[in-house]
Amino acid sequence: MSEIDEAVGRPEQFLAMIRRQQRGRLKVYLGFAPGVGKTYGMLQEAHRLKAQGVDVVVGVVETHGRAETAALLDGLELVPRRKISYRGITLEEMDVDAVLARKPTVVLVDELAHTNAPGGKHAKRYEDVDDLLRAGVNVLSTLNVQHLESLYDVVERFTGTRQKERVPDSVLQQADQVVNVDLSAEDLQERLRVGKVYPADRAARALEGYFTGENLEQLRELALEHLAHILDRRRQERQVGNSEPSGSERVMVCVSSRSPNASRLLRAGARLADRLGAPWYAVYVQTPGEQTEKIDAATQRSVADTLNQARLANGVPMQFRGKDVATAVAGFVREYGITHVVVGRSQQPWWKTWFRTSLLDRIVRSVPEATVVVVGET
Repeated sequence: MSEIDEAVGRPEQFLAMIRRQQRGRLKVYLGFAPGVGKTYGMLQEAHRLKAQGVDVVVGVVETHGRAETAALLDGLELVPRRKISYRGITLEEMDVDAVLARKPTVVLVDELAHTNAPGGKHAKRYEDVDDLLRAGVNVLSTLNVQHLESLYDVVERFTGTRQKERVPDSVLQQADQVVNVDLSAEDLQERLRVGKVYPADRAARALEGYFTGENLEQLRELALEHLAHILDRRRQERQVGNSEPSGSERVMVCVSSRSPNASRLLRAGARLADRLGAPWYAVYVQTPGEQTEKIDAATQRSVADTLNQARLANGVPMQFRGKDVATAVAGFVREYGITHVVVGRSQQPWWKTWFRTSLLDRIVRSVPEATVVVVGET
């Protein structure tokens, strides 16, 4: 067998190639705020595809009362939505089974970060999209950059708004195409003023709150930066010939059973790993004082939820035992070749460390071969 055959001839690689061929393609229209024209652009593409003879249908499109967007639905086949009764009201969601039964070449699925009404197969719309892709259906979708999980803390910090609906970064990273729908902050504000985004009363409040010029400029910068990062990473992947992390960097996020803000720590670790193109591990260090029989059920559930969140964010959740935290962290770093350790700043009062070395100091001293990154208060 030649060197080339050795490189590409392994059975698992051939299986991955087959799965990629069978899986549908995902194209995402990415914007920095509501009203920039993501859905409008997606619908325009649907009409172009239809004109070329492509079998395209609408799974779900949210017009939000925007007349120009609604007009583009004319001439497109709409798959009837599924009606769900919840707390005395009737909600409509995309009928994934109906789309699968129809099996179009392309389906439009708006608002990728949407949370489904209770009672459906999946809690999130991006999970519905994954079902469609696995069935070989190609999907056009839309997403605002502030809904990416890793940017939750960044967006909250400068807008003061918490994004309840979020998607793992891996969803966007796995998209086959990402289209940046750009607009100047001034043009978007003008669209608001003339009623093209929200009704007049809501638009006025939006301009004074979330849609200030400063907020929009920062959101726009985030979107452009994130897209540039995706494109750069794909360029590097093409150069090395595969999509697996090719460098020697590895990130470890230290998870505590008592952290009140573990989610922030995980997001920071995921962002760092993504920038490095590295795998990352969310590691819960189980010391003798935290054996299962010694901690309560609520704490156990909290740890399990944290590790599951890491899994959803493309991390590898692990438990690692040791006689104390610093020693266990050092052991994991050496065993797994970790180059970056992400830890949270302790909320312990400064005076409690007056006569003893802090845990952070002990960790830093125990892993001289790694870079230790400290994240806010967790």
